[in-house]
Amino acid sequence: MTLRPRRRPVSSADSGEFEDPLSNYDLPAYSDQMERELVEDTIQAVVTRPLITVPPTTPVGEALQIMVDRDVACLLITDEQEHLLGIFSERDVLLRVADRFEQVRQQRISDVMTANPTAVYETATPAQALNLMAEAGFRHIPILDMSDRVVGIIGPRRVTRYLQGLIDRIAAE
Repeated sequence: MTLRPRRRPVSSADSGEFEDPLSNYDLPAYSDQMERELVEDTIQAVVTRPLITVPPTTPVGEALQIMVDRDVACLLITDEQEHLLGIFSERDVLLRVADRFEQVRQQRISDVMTANPTAVYETATPAQALNLMAEAGFRHIPILDMSDRVVGIIGPRRVTRYLQGLIDRIAAE
């Protein structure tokens, strides 16, 4: 017995006619302009620079001095190609350094950093980044380009400035 393949019915896609997959797409309904901006902007609408990166070989004491001198709450640890290796934040200072500073001050920052931190791509929306901050309890989130290179960072002050600017723009309209 020989099995013959069944023919399937010809659809519009098989007939050679192009059907736009977005032709049946309904635009999302937003409750207000703020919601629309948060969902449609990219993270680049939030000021994500300047940022401070250090190599993984930086001594802990030097990293802390950089944080104090630059008045920043975290440093991004990157390799020579600016790929993200880790983050060193005030929380890391409290959890891994404060009670044993003299023992770790000359150690490499890579020994006490948070390795492989969660990051977002520059194509993410402010809403996605804010949700990640809220749900995961992160204060700072690195921003990566599509080549996985660090291009920015967001934190509470930058988010607050973005939201205030958004509120001011909406009020002015």
